[in-house]
Amino acid sequence: MADRFENLEEQLERFIENTRQLGIIVSDFQPQGQNALNQKLQTMVQGLQEIDKMKSQMQDVHVPLEVFEYIDQGKNPNLYTKHCLEKALGKNEQVKGKIDAFKKFKALLVLELSDVFPKEMANYRAMRGDDRPT
Repeated sequence: MADRFENLEEQLERFIENTRQLGIIVSDFQPQGQNALNQKLQTMVQGLQEIDKMKSQMQDVHVPLEVFEYIDQGKNPNLYTKHCLEKALGKNEQVKGKIDAFKKFKALLVLELSDVFPKEMANYRAMRGDDRPT
């Protein structure tokens, strides 16, 4: 899987370098440089064709739109994964806190009910097969 990304990266780097070189040729264009310009343009077209061929290898790659927002904001796109994990951990802590609160509430409720309805709560614990008050 990494090979396809490396191949795409290499192809894009070549294309970017050819674009840079084309800019140099065009910025100081001389009529005698027409052949060099034509050759560079042909190289760029071939590079684009190679990149287009790689499209089929990338069909199963899905990038969340938020990643592009990170890039647009000048942030490192790798931070997206880190921030998602941090959000998930925060949510997990919130849920864990709620679960702990409900367990404590249940224990207190069973304790209070045992004081008010001792016979019924003894039957409840017996049906559960549990001698614990919670």
